[in-house]
Amino acid sequence: MDARLLVFVATTLFMASLSHGTTKSSATIVVMGVVYCDTCSNNTFSRHSYFLPGVKVHVDCELNANSPTTTERLSFSVNRTTDRFGVYKLEIASVDGFQCAESSTIQTFCKASLIGSSTSSCNVPGLKTTAQEMVIKSKQVNLCIYSLGVLNYKPPMRNKVLCGN
Repeated sequence: MDARLLVFVATTLFMASLSHGTTKSSATIVVMGVVYCDTCSNNTFSRHSYFLPGVKVHVDCELNANSPTTTERLSFSVNRTTDRFGVYKLEIASVDGFQCAESSTIQTFCKASLIGSSTSSCNVPGLKTTAQEMVIKSKQVNLCIYSLGVLNYKPPMRNKVLCGN
């Protein structure tokens, strides 16, 4: 199964959970992604792969919004740890007047990098830094989700019985 599809499904479910009880007056920005163990060391999410909880991830972002009256810039650099589903997430309340879901001129740069694995059985960095991001906007709840590409670790030795040659 394509790992980007898994990220999309996780993002969609997260958006649905936020739509209950959220008001449109304050925008929310969410940056998220997933980390998995690439058991067969082929940089794809296979039937033997699994999501990694407790992984430390570093996230760098710069969000620029241009409107007729102002130019706003939000930069941050943080460390996060994946939850039991291998998801790391950061939520940011927007700057006053910043309507992320309404603006078509938002320019962004976000990336995530692996810091350290939570297990010795899958601790060799595979995909170390994200290269792509997908932006999902919801006008209903004034929400922007920046879904970063997947990251992975590999086992120190490939299991030839499980994965083949």
